[in-house]
Amino acid sequence: MAKIVGGYATSHVPAIGVAIDQGKTEEPYWQPVFSGYEWSRKWIEELKPDVAFVVYNDHATAFSLELIPTFALGCAAEYQPADEGWGARPVPTVHGHPELAWHIAQSVILDEFDITIVNDMEVDHGLTVPLSLAFGQPHAWPCAVIPLAVNVVQYPPPTGNRCLQFGKAIRKAIESFPHDMRVVVFGTGGMSHQLQAQRAGLINPEFDQKFLDLLVHDPAAAAAIPHVDYLRDAGSEGIELVMWLVMRGALGDNVTELHRHYHVPASNTAVGHLVLEPK
Repeated sequence: MAKIVGGYATSHVPAIGVAIDQGKTEEPYWQPVFSGYEWSRKWIEELKPDVAFVVYNDHATAFSLELIPTFALGCAAEYQPADEGWGARPVPTVHGHPELAWHIAQSVILDEFDITIVNDMEVDHGLTVPLSLAFGQPHAWPCAVIPLAVNVVQYPPPTGNRCLQFGKAIRKAIESFPHDMRVVVFGTGGMSHQLQAQRAGLINPEFDQKFLDLLVHDPAAAAAIPHVDYLRDAGSEGIELVMWLVMRGALGDNVTELHRHYHVPASNTAVGHLVLEPK
């Protein structure tokens, strides 16, 4: 049977991808950011997952304001890196796992989560930056990837509680897949940041650290944070943190925190990173 063997949460700041692609990871500005990922890169190399289930948000590359699915599950055999305006990142094609993805789609829809099934889409930095942080710069990604795109761009995004409950449904789906398989669930996005208007550049370390603590020890409390609190305390883009709750729900009630990294700033955001293990 398939099994969830770990949870990996990280910011997916686009400038991190640029720093990797342009060989700037050892520069004084970036070295403190990347040093926090050295432990987890060894961890995931030793873990050898068969599949990475990556929760991320699209940044108007696969979806526009003409079509805004709340939850969009990738069921395709492959996904090409998107050109976000300056050319596609020089990263490998992302290969999917259609058999497991369709199994998850059937399971969660029958559990009354009305997702969108996607058979053709490109993936942007929201998905490829976390893969680069986890796996470096390989010629091919070392495992299959199932993307789950969550709308956190256009109001209304899903609530934290909806994301936590959806994560639990994903766990049920994965663990009912009748083939031996090791799955790591990624939650990406965040942490506190705001990209526009009078509060552009907002970073709130106190909110971020509290959210990390709640995510590990009291996910129900983290899931109860209302949209307006994210907006007020974590900035207009801080709502991306609800995607971490999908990962947390998939890990089960109790987890062990294996690794934590927090750094300010990277570009104009806070960077957060957690590695969790289900008990």
